[in-house]
Amino acid sequence: MSQTDDRANDDSVRATEVLGKLRASIDNVDAALIHMLAERFKCTQAVGELKAQHDLPPADPAREEKQIARLRRLAEEADLDPAFAEKFLNFLIEEVIRNHKAIRG
Repeated sequence: MSQTDDRANDDSVRATEVLGKLRASIDNVDAALIHMLAERFKCTQAVGELKAQHDLPPADPAREEKQIARLRRLAEEADLDPAFAEKFLNFLIEEVIRNHKAIRG
């Protein structure tokens, strides 16, 4: 085997090791996201129950608008696509409103 082949094998081994470490980091972030989403939905569940008890509407468009603007700014600061952040938040908001409507019965 030539030195060139040895270097290519070494590079391949290093790339595989780096890939494994990156994937492990992604897995850790995914786990943290799941736990954070679970905590978020515990809070929104309590909000939904409070809204139902006080006959408040399931949706709060003014708050939603402020939150979207806030998260777009945070996304920009974090070098994350603000459009993606908005789509993600809209998905969460839709789920929360659905849950709030279900709580109301």
